[in-house]
Amino acid sequence: MSQRVLLTGGAGYIGSHTYVALIDAGYEVLILDNFGNASRQVPSRLKAVTGADVQVIEADVLDRAALDRIFAEHAIDAVIHFAAYKSVGESVRNPLAYMQNNVGGLVTLMQAMDAADIRRLVFSSSATVYGEAEQLPTPETAPLGYGNPYGHSKLICEQIIEETAAADPRWAVGVLRYFNPVGAHPSGLIGEDPSGVPDNLMPYVAKVAAGDLPMLSVFGDDYPTPDGTGVRDYIHVSDLAQGHVLSLKALERDGTGHVVNLGTGRGYSVLELIAAYARASNQHIPYKIAPRRPGDAASSYADPSLARTVLGFEPKYDLHDMCRTSWMWMQNAQTLPD
Repeated sequence: MSQRVLLTGGAGYIGSHTYVALIDAGYEVLILDNFGNASRQVPSRLKAVTGADVQVIEADVLDRAALDRIFAEHAIDAVIHFAAYKSVGESVRNPLAYMQNNVGGLVTLMQAMDAADIRRLVFSSSATVYGEAEQLPTPETAPLGYGNPYGHSKLICEQIIEETAAADPRWAVGVLRYFNPVGAHPSGLIGEDPSGVPDNLMPYVAKVAAGDLPMLSVFGDDYPTPDGTGVRDYIHVSDLAQGHVLSLKALERDGTGHVVNLGTGRGYSVLELIAAYARASNQHIPYKIAPRRPGDAASSYADPSLARTVLGFEPKYDLHDMCRTSWMWMQNAQTLPD
């Protein structure tokens, strides 16, 4: 009998790609999303990708009654939790909303899961829990910290998970610390669709390549890196999605939790990414050098060896694939309905 998984925030960028990976792996999947930050067209696009009907419940992860109802009406075996706010800049402007949604949402979800006797969870964390990483590449044992309310909310969530699992060993939680997810599904039917001006580099580059934005600002060219611009570990969203499937399988297999980085272990500079995107899109991407932003690290990239050992995680897509699939999605997104 196939396992049934609840995806909170499953219509979002990473959630939708993980949905496809789970379906491909033979799981039954139920999406919960409030569509506050996701297109209502995603379920129909997922049907086009997978060839199967998509089960969606519109609800908020902060709504305990809705969660209780879902767990009572559906035989859920495990939960993958994506339903969180993720903009660093927005978190600085509105920290209370981030704590309420990200921390409150996790607590409400875990309380509802506990009441329903469901204690297998994959949690969407972030490399921001390393703060200003002192070790490169960064292992899971590196000191933890944060530089903004978003990172703080993820660190608090990790601590809540750790304390809950210590208090009740029936919990098995996979904590996945993402580095920089980019790219889109090779079908071109789902991808990152930020409303307004993107916070992250590749979606911004994509909008400049498409002519939606006039120019990219490169914040700082005097870092101690090969070309002076910031270096980051980019991971294709489909590789990241596969990491969630592997995490779920490890929880089923081992019955114990894990905390792992999901990255490639390879850093690319801002200028390298711009050049790769220009090649993949065959577009000129104008940029200007701007002053450094406070809080930006010179370099950040993962030590992914623990994920390889514990999960068997091996990223398949390179930077060209990341840029190529992003550009394919960017072109398709112009014609897909909202």
